[in-house]
Amino acid sequence: MLNPIDTDKVIRDGGAHGRFPGEVHEAVGWWLGACLVTELKVHRIAVAHDGRASSVVFFQRLCRGAVNAQHYTCTVLSLRVADEDILRRAMDELGGVPGARVSSSGPDGAETISIILYGADGKHLDEDTGLAAIRRAIALDRVPIPVNAAAKGRVEHYPHPVEASPTEKGDLQ
Repeated sequence: MLNPIDTDKVIRDGGAHGRFPGEVHEAVGWWLGACLVTELKVHRIAVAHDGRASSVVFFQRLCRGAVNAQHYTCTVLSLRVADEDILRRAMDELGGVPGARVSSSGPDGAETISIILYGADGKHLDEDTGLAAIRRAIALDRVPIPVNAAAKGRVEHYPHPVEASPTEKGDLQ
């Protein structure tokens, strides 16, 4: 594995949490997106972030990992900037799809990144609902990759009541 992380320390409490730089790096977003899709065996997820620059980077990687997860052809429904309540409401409106939200705190250059993963029920993933399997896949360097180009998913923007400004959206380019 290129640039490994301490999976037992970082992947806990519903997702991944760690200092950036240091304990986590941008690839963690990719790994979590791909593993969320394959572990829960889904073709759609809803995602959001808090608008901070470092969160946007992890969010973009998470989206790329999810659309490139094996043969699932996952559609990532991006709310862009949204809080947890808005994300959960969207997940429910979409028929109970899983989701993820990226946030960061602390000063630029020494932030703590949190990527929370949600099951289709809107609850944080725990050890029994997929988090342990995701941790294991990452620790064993078994992060899923696309089977072929035809299996690649896509990112679609999902409208929600709180629309962010274009500079805050963190859209994929």
